[in-house]
Amino acid sequence: MERKFTGSETVGEIVAAFPGAGNLMKKHKIDFCCGGNRPLSEALRQKGIDEKKFLEELNRLHQQALEKQQQNVDWRNAPLCDLIDHIVQKHHAYLLEELPLLSQFVTKIFRVHGGAHPELARLHRLFHQLKTDLEQHLVEEEETVFPLIKEAERAGTREAFQKASETLAKLEDDHSAAGELLREMREITDDYRLPEGACRTYTLTFRKLEELEADMFQHIHLENNVLFPRVSRQA
Repeated sequence: MERKFTGSETVGEIVAAFPGAGNLMKKHKIDFCCGGNRPLSEALRQKGIDEKKFLEELNRLHQQALEKQQQNVDWRNAPLCDLIDHIVQKHHAYLLEELPLLSQFVTKIFRVHGGAHPELARLHRLFHQLKTDLEQHLVEEEETVFPLIKEAERAGTREAFQKASETLAKLEDDHSAAGELLREMREITDDYRLPEGACRTYTLTFRKLEELEADMFQHIHLENNVLFPRVSRQA
């Protein structure tokens, strides 16, 4: 049975075990950086937050994250509409939630630690270029390309698939550009190696950037290696 958080753990321990908890902490203005050594129950009491309700939400989010990790669908054979819905609901939703939060974290460590770690200035630029590119990319996929693919599957004609396939090269170029930005981000951070004495925000930021990279790799894999070839084969 998977562990459940009880409130006796420190705020820092919870975010370390489940990075997604950082978003919930931020929502309730609970300091998991300098105040990360406090037990969660104490932090909630000081904020006047109902501990039972908070723990229910925390454990629900944790369970959802675990269930997503355990999903194992063969997308090579599933309907294209289902694959697209999965990409949007899992990977696009993840980006839309995490990119704005990561922007705040990356900016914070740059402002606080940039003097001692000049590479954070470049990390800040690269991340925000990636963020801008991805936000535009998601709109193009959801508003133009994915509807064309869904319509092609419904119509079942070669002409419809040909029309959809003509949009794919641009998306693949976008994926290559995003992959290069992720590579540069990893390179300048020395594989996200933390400096000695890194604070909790620094630690969480690097961990969340690694999560972003992992999600992007899976996201791009599903499109470049599964969705797009299936569309092209029917064009």
